[in-house]
Amino acid sequence: MFIDQVKISLKAGDGGNGIVAYRREKYVPLGGPAGGDGGKGASIIFQVDEGLRTLLDFRFQRMFKAEKGENGQSSNMHGRGAKDLILKVPPGTIIKNAETGEIIADLVMHEQSATVAKGGRGGRGNSRFASASNPAPDFCENGEPGEELEVVLELKLMADVGLVGYPSVGKSTLLSIVSKAKPKIGAYHFTTIKPNLGVVQTKDNRSFVMADLPGLIEGASEGVGLGHQFLRHVERCRVIVHMIDMSRTDGRDPYEDYVTINKELKNYNEKLAKRPQIIVANKMDMPDSEENLEIFKEELGSDAEIIELSAATYQNIDTLLYKIADLLEATKDINFDEEDESDGVHRVMYKHEKSVDHFEITRDDDGAYVVSGNAIERLFKMTDFTRDASVKRFARQMRTMGIDDALRERGAKNGDTVRIMRGEFEFIE
Repeated sequence: MFIDQVKISLKAGDGGNGIVAYRREKYVPLGGPAGGDGGKGASIIFQVDEGLRTLLDFRFQRMFKAEKGENGQSSNMHGRGAKDLILKVPPGTIIKNAETGEIIADLVMHEQSATVAKGGRGGRGNSRFASASNPAPDFCENGEPGEELEVVLELKLMADVGLVGYPSVGKSTLLSIVSKAKPKIGAYHFTTIKPNLGVVQTKDNRSFVMADLPGLIEGASEGVGLGHQFLRHVERCRVIVHMIDMSRTDGRDPYEDYVTINKELKNYNEKLAKRPQIIVANKMDMPDSEENLEIFKEELGSDAEIIELSAATYQNIDTLLYKIADLLEATKDINFDEEDESDGVHRVMYKHEKSVDHFEITRDDDGAYVVSGNAIERLFKMTDFTRDASVKRFARQMRTMGIDDALRERGAKNGDTVRIMRGEFEFIE
């Protein structure tokens, strides 16, 4: 089954918790703090595997959760970091933030990777907080929570050549002749319901990857028919082979077919109109095809080369393959990165920006003040509220961030309830 777009949820591993511990050894008076740090949580990394051609592995599992780091131990022993979770994807996979639509990474090369959800760092043990003024701190940190987000994986096949055209013009037949691919072939429209890839080798030992894309029809760029699901795959093809049925067996006009398909490609992405294109007049073994070809040339009104082909009788197959190989060599310097950058798409690995020290104060129905924001919620999760020293440290951090002053400005008074995530506090002047 060909799957080229999925939405999945990611949860990177939380960091391990730090620990409060002290040295208690014979003949070691005033041993001091000895609590170790927690280990780093596992990140979620996407990596390209050139052996994959579909996102099928993500269809049945939509939630991926990485492991948590180990907690710290006494005697200043740090917890072990968790092993990163590596998810394999096919070449040409674009990873987008499902909420914002921002492209996080565009993976095209074998073993290219991108860290999409970063694991939390381990919480610090009490030995990390020792100072001249506080030589025996009685608090530690919980591990930092790992990043959590939903992403959309979108696959654009990495093929050198894309076969386009109306249904039943012979695209699948051609691919089955020139490669070892076995696409479904039938005497009815939309026989091909998924892209097929095949490796083609010419007699002079040049090779390239050819993709048979499901038949386009008028309105495909707006969602009509099956072609709209696969237009994205044409974007990565360096050469387009436009196949046209010259036999008119379905009553369609070859020139109208040619104009319509090019219009759909341009409507989907204007750059496709500038992509090198080979016009193939197929089914030339059928009656009236020669006459229809002459009419097509007159209507085309240009000197564009047209390769006459009969997939059924193998007529001019080698001529077409040599032409494709020559054109690929002439266009090998096409830079898809530059094309994508002009549309705001960058084939780089994006790093998540650090959380801004920003918070928001709202009121609940019962009058409680609710404080929210990435930074304060992160501090809340990393605080061990079972220890008084940790609670006092959290209060100092809130004061430093300006939350106390902001609550006063909103009208908070002694005894008012302040909520942060699952916690409730009493506001005290």
